[in-house]
Amino acid sequence: MITNSAKFKFTQAISVRFLRSFLLLMLGFTVSMTAIASPDDQRKHIVVYGDSLSAGYGMDLDRAWVNLLGIALEPNFKVSNASISGDTSARGRARLGITLEEFKPDIMILELGANDGLQGLPIKNLRDNLDAMIKQAKAADVHVILGGISLPASYGPRYIDQFRGVYKELADEHQLALLDFYREEFVSTPGYIQEDGLHPTEITQPIVRDIVIDFLREQGLIELGD
Repeated sequence: MITNSAKFKFTQAISVRFLRSFLLLMLGFTVSMTAIASPDDQRKHIVVYGDSLSAGYGMDLDRAWVNLLGIALEPNFKVSNASISGDTSARGRARLGITLEEFKPDIMILELGANDGLQGLPIKNLRDNLDAMIKQAKAADVHVILGGISLPASYGPRYIDQFRGVYKELADEHQLALLDFYREEFVSTPGYIQEDGLHPTEITQPIVRDIVIDFLREQGLIELGD
């Protein structure tokens, strides 16, 4: 014979189970709807992987060209900045796996090597590191854009030519589009370079953004309406 107390406990247990199942069901539904509604799932992801030239050195990050690029390409693209001031190609190579896993980019603009050149590191090391990063990113099904850069004239034409030649060689070898960030007007126009003689000023950031946008359009990676 089932007592009233036993009936109450049984009914209470059923109610708790029902409530728990209902809450779990609603939680699952909410997560599912959030995933479907998230605009990030629909946007292509561009990651800029570089050093101080892309990290907004000496200025508010909101004014740096990578952030300006992200604003310009909204809402069709998501742009993330994985650049670290002072990074050499070796340090970039060491952290690339974590970056690819975290950001899972569709497109990566690889802008590294300036600090190798400024430190006078072996050209072969630069080439090997960039080569390894390109292969690693391509293996992860990432569309790689190689960013070409240069060095101050004080480093001499021979070293500068060898340095710049690495980017062209790797672009040809891996059939990559080469986005050359070096512009003579940046060096020759007053106010375009910071007092250190190396880093572009805030004035230059929108110009760099437009150079990148034009390049992406020429490569068919974004459409004219984006």
